Amino acid sequence: MPDRRQPESPTDDNPFAAPPEGRPDQPWQPRGGGEGGPGDGPGDADGQRGPARWDPTDPIQRRARYALLAGMWGFFFGIFGIPSVGLLLGALALYWGISALRGKPTEPTAPDAPTGLASLGPAARPQRTAAVSGLITATLAILLAMSSYALQLAYKDFYVCRDDALTNAAEQQCNTLLPDNVLGDILKVRQ
Repeated sequence: MPDRRQPESPTDDNPFAAPPEGRPDQPWQPRGGGEGGPGDGPGDADGQRGPARWDPTDPIQRRARYALLAGMWGFFFGIFGIPSVGLLLGALALYWGISALRGKPTEPTAPDAPTGLASLGPAARPQRTAAVSGLITATLAILLAMSSYALQLAYKDFYVCRDDALTNAAEQQCNTLLPDNVLGDILKVRQ
């Protein structure tokens, strides 16, 4: 295989390259993440940089992340049969998600300035996604917990009979309290 040499690139891309001839040494400074010169980065066209990373001191961003985590864990607790914890985490995630979407920035702004996640500028997209995902998973966690409680309330006689049964035969007698449908087949006590 022939040796292919890369074309020589200018030293502007190499932060460790020596300065060009005739130019004095300068102390090192980090480059911006954008296409332009030093200092250009993600942000508005007028050169103002928006927050490009997650800032744990910002309550709006923190609540968006909390909403996602609490909603996800609430959904898992609902699936694994611990509806009380799922309901609690779902309610917290619902609160945090709504407050993240409606929140106000910590520093005072002009009356017509955007509020909530819109005040974050370019960094709002991942936080908005986290808040909305937290709302969706919180809703699912609350629905799972409520359906579990509704099922226990609707078939209370079956659950009381099953919990009070002292023998396996008495426990299987409780199956007569269930309806003859798919739900009854799922809840039925097996031998």
